[in-house]
Amino acid sequence: MDIILVSGRLARAKTLTVSLPKLALAGVLALGLIVTATTAVNLVALRYAAELKVPFVNRLFSLAEPGQPQRELDVRENLNAMAMRLGQMQAQLLRLDTLGERLAKLAGFRPQDLMFGQTPGQGGAPSTIPSQDLSFGDLSRQLDALTRALDDRGDKMGVLDSLYTMDSARKKLIPTVLPLVMGGWNSSNYGWRIDPFNGQRAFHEGIDFIAPAGTPIRAAAGGVVVYSDFHPQYGNMVEIDHGNELVSRYAHASKRLVKVGDVVLSGALIAEVGRSGRSTGTHLHFEVRHRGVPQNPAHFLRAPG
Repeated sequence: MDIILVSGRLARAKTLTVSLPKLALAGVLALGLIVTATTAVNLVALRYAAELKVPFVNRLFSLAEPGQPQRELDVRENLNAMAMRLGQMQAQLLRLDTLGERLAKLAGFRPQDLMFGQTPGQGGAPSTIPSQDLSFGDLSRQLDALTRALDDRGDKMGVLDSLYTMDSARKKLIPTVLPLVMGGWNSSNYGWRIDPFNGQRAFHEGIDFIAPAGTPIRAAAGGVVVYSDFHPQYGNMVEIDHGNELVSRYAHASKRLVKVGDVVLSGALIAEVGRSGRSTGTHLHFEVRHRGVPQNPAHFLRAPG
């Protein structure tokens, strides 16, 4: 195909010969220029829309950024891991609150005095040192340290709780409760005295409590009944083994309310006051023996002798 160019500036007309391949190449170049221009215009428009914070456009650009889906997945995994740690710490704090309340009761405190379950008060003026934002790594390390500290405190409080519980149990097995429900008066203390039957100096191995016949007798501590029978000298007698080779004895009763093998708690009714056996009147003869050797009951009983 020939193209003839005619112009006043040209001395003579020029003839251009355009072949079909050259014409096709020119068309492709023209089409490429049109597509490039159109794409540029669209990108400018989308960027402008993104600055206007159009939700669909923002979402489109966030997905178009390289690595964005992977970053979102990493953030979600980190948040899920921290949420799991937070749940574990909440469970540990609940356990510590429970142990703290129990230890407070054992130590004689009221739980409300220590304000368990309330956020500790904190405050203070802003620091002159500039604040710093925590990164995910810093926050993760803080959570790890706090988790280890909670585990350590929980273990230590668990040991203290066990020790206090064992100590409390041991105290319940020591005869410290007055054996008479109505109290009673001491008519004869532990130690040397004049025997009321023969007038000789003799050692009294317990304490005598004067009380009316039928007055309830209670266990001075928890334990197992190892003797419940009539004794020639002690009359109707009950013995309770409190463990650690410690035994309490209740003598001269009118009636026995327990039998051998019974497990009794501290303060449980075990007999009634009488004057059976070697006795001059109604009273309770109370003894405490360790490894078979009589001990002064006044050293165990809480009430003054």
